[in-house]
Amino acid sequence: MSTIDEATIRQARILAADDEEGNLRLMRKVLERAGFESFTGTTDPRRVLPLYREVRPDLVMVDLHMPGMTGMEVIAQLQPLIAVEGWLPVLMISGDLTPAARQEALANGARDFLAKPYDPAEAVLRIRNLLETRFLHLEVRRQNARLEARVAERTRELEESQAEVLERLAQAAEFRDDDTGQHTRRVGDLAARIACAMGHDEEWVEMLRRAAPLHDVGKIGIPDGILLKPSRLTDDERRRMQAHTTIGGRILSGGRSPMMRMAERIALAHHEHWDGCGYPRALRGEEIPREARIVAVADFWDALTHDRPYRAAWTPDTVRAEVERGVATHFDPEVAHAFLGLGM
Repeated sequence: MSTIDEATIRQARILAADDEEGNLRLMRKVLERAGFESFTGTTDPRRVLPLYREVRPDLVMVDLHMPGMTGMEVIAQLQPLIAVEGWLPVLMISGDLTPAARQEALANGARDFLAKPYDPAEAVLRIRNLLETRFLHLEVRRQNARLEARVAERTRELEESQAEVLERLAQAAEFRDDDTGQHTRRVGDLAARIACAMGHDEEWVEMLRRAAPLHDVGKIGIPDGILLKPSRLTDDERRRMQAHTTIGGRILSGGRSPMMRMAERIALAHHEHWDGCGYPRALRGEEIPREARIVAVADFWDALTHDRPYRAAWTPDTVRAEVERGVATHFDPEVAHAFLGLGM
């Protein structure tokens, strides 16, 4: 039993093309008697395409044999628009009752075939059946769109929750050697400013702003005796300290969202150097993910311009000079120049 209400069927927009005006008048009369309210007809098949755009029909009826353009050619002309529409029924009408004509019509996009002269009751039933299918299809599309929207919203909420947990974890790690806990936020903001200066699109910049604060999440796995040591680290301690990159990469691995995958790449590669002398994998140049190259500069600036338990802050001029010296060795030249252009 159809779930489409009668009012929807009656209000359906029907477009018909037949080279004989009498046939159009007859079809209009048949449909009006059946309660249909919207019928547009044309004797010129070349008018079907512009009328389609104007009327936005729910059903198209075309005569198979018309001068100037056949019904098949009309259907072919409509196919690109029908493909966008999703499911639009085309009813082919013809006095040609040969199996070949029927098969050709159905093979080329017609959904049904009505033979002339037709029985009015049969015509109405075929039209109603096609319209019911049309409206059921539209309803399914609307339901799917609603479901997809709900899934997208739920996915976004889950990703937000996951990101929030990891951001708090990053802050917890940061509090151990930054008592303000603001380093991660500042790095995210500065990385976004650099990316914007480099011409990255707004969506990518915002994703970087959110991913960059997770760059040092791996510090959660570094002992306080090493992380907060006020004196120079031994070679073994330095190796263990450098492991915060791989620890962070493992913590963030397996994320499904683009933001989490970006955060993983940043955590793992933000201490790589442009000349290949960084860690943990000694990546070189553009082997290093661009987001990690940007965070490398932002992290370097913010870490050195703020006090830490094991050293006092450097002056901005001193850090800028270090960034300039690190162009093409420590830092990606494009990123470094974009940073220096900010006038920090």
